[in-house]
Amino acid sequence: MAILDNLGKYRNTGLLLLRLGIGVMFIIHGFPKLAGGPNGWTNLGGSMKVIGIDFFPIFWGFMAAATETFGGFLLIVGLFFRPALILLIFTMIIAALVHFGKGDGLGGASHAIELGIVFFGLIFIGPGKYSVDKK
Repeated sequence: MAILDNLGKYRNTGLLLLRLGIGVMFIIHGFPKLAGGPNGWTNLGGSMKVIGIDFFPIFWGFMAAATETFGGFLLIVGLFFRPALILLIFTMIIAALVHFGKGDGLGGASHAIELGIVFFGLIFIGPGKYSVDKK
């Protein structure tokens, strides 16, 4: 179909839509964790035990909440795009490992794994021309 063949001209629009959708969802998901304060950060940071890190959970929890919240914002605007994606990938790896550790299996970990794969792919693609980075 000619209409579908021509959509390739709008790759940057597609990247913008992807960045907007995922970025907004990460802000919605991350902000309550960030607003949860030290008690919430400590609980969240306890997740690092899955990779043998059991010190200073408040720091790790804050970093995870900040990565989800501000990483979502950076995705939307396309600023510090690749560094933000690296932090988001790490956060998704830990989330997947936590689900596996709780016995949730692939079904429980699939959301984090899928997003990690999307973020990994976006590292290679870049934010597109409708972004602050414009790469």
